[in-house]
Amino acid sequence: MANTPQSKKRARQIERRTDVNKARRSRIRTFIRKVEEAIASGNADGAKAALQAAQPELMRGVTKGVVHKNTASRKISRLAARVKALSAV
Repeated sequence: MANTPQSKKRARQIERRTDVNKARRSRIRTFIRKVEEAIASGNADGAKAALQAAQPELMRGVTKGVVHKNTASRKISRLAARVKALSAV
């Protein structure tokens, strides 16, 4: 438990940042899910549009420190490969 004024303040700040980060992470997952749903339905145009919407959202998570850069790049790369394979078929 926080005892000093500084540690009490830090605890309050962490609580606020946790809520913001949780919301941002949830938003990123939603964008990724939309891409995966479009891929599963076989909708190539919808998947491509969803991927283009998801990419900036993932990279925004990187700049905000919610997701590691390599993790975001890996997710984008794998989704892009699946979308490309879908449109090739």
